[in-house]
Amino acid sequence: MKNIFSSILVVAALVFSLSSCVSQKEVVYFQNSDSIYIQGQNIKQLYDMRIKPADRLSVSITCSDIQLLKDFATNLTMGTNEGHLTSGSGTSREVYTGYTVDNEGYVTLPVVGKLFVRGLREEECAKKIEESIIAKGIVFDPQVTVKFTSASVSVLGAVRNPGRFALNTQRNSILDILAAAGDITDNGLKKNIKLFREVDGKLIEYKIDLRQSDVFTSPAYYVQQNDLIYVEPNRTAQVKNSPFFTFWSAGASIVSLGISVTTLVLAITR
Repeated sequence: MKNIFSSILVVAALVFSLSSCVSQKEVVYFQNSDSIYIQGQNIKQLYDMRIKPADRLSVSITCSDIQLLKDFATNLTMGTNEGHLTSGSGTSREVYTGYTVDNEGYVTLPVVGKLFVRGLREEECAKKIEESIIAKGIVFDPQVTVKFTSASVSVLGAVRNPGRFALNTQRNSILDILAAAGDITDNGLKKNIKLFREVDGKLIEYKIDLRQSDVFTSPAYYVQQNDLIYVEPNRTAQVKNSPFFTFWSAGASIVSLGISVTTLVLAITR
């Protein structure tokens, strides 16, 4: 009888110990990458952001001849990331800085007018503005720089610091963003990360498995402005704060302790 009871206790202890274990395959990033990338692999550099509706742009124009600028002035920055109030000669005037792309993909600039910029890169937009300035005879040697001023992505779900993160450069990978969010929590599913992106007026969902080394070739590896990243929690995370889970955890600890003590007593009394 003692042998049977002892065997039951051993099995129970084993079950309790295994219930807390997590497979290494569920937590390790980039599995099998050593065999794939040891010789180096070409990666598609799909990190150039394209202008979309509601994007906010800054436009900087310079010229060698100050007189030709007139309505612009040398090194005039036509847009930054926010509006502000300025005052001069004792009177106040409101200055709007930054230029927002409308829903149709157009941006309206002083003197230059309305330009269609949706789908363009920063440098392509700058070139189009330069050509428009020259065509209007405003300035004949303009140098234009265009920059995104409000580009950001959102991260939700099982990360340590969810929120909205600014893109200071165009080359930001999903790993950079997750790192900025404090990485995935222990309860997050690395195999089921979803990235939602607007493409030509349609919302597309990409699924990413960070356990696999092919993540580097995913079209969603480099993020774009307004992307939404969601890290799904596992079932443990969904119930860990429930009263039942708390009761079960406490009960499991007590039972485990009881098993250890009982096993020790049986061993001594044999």
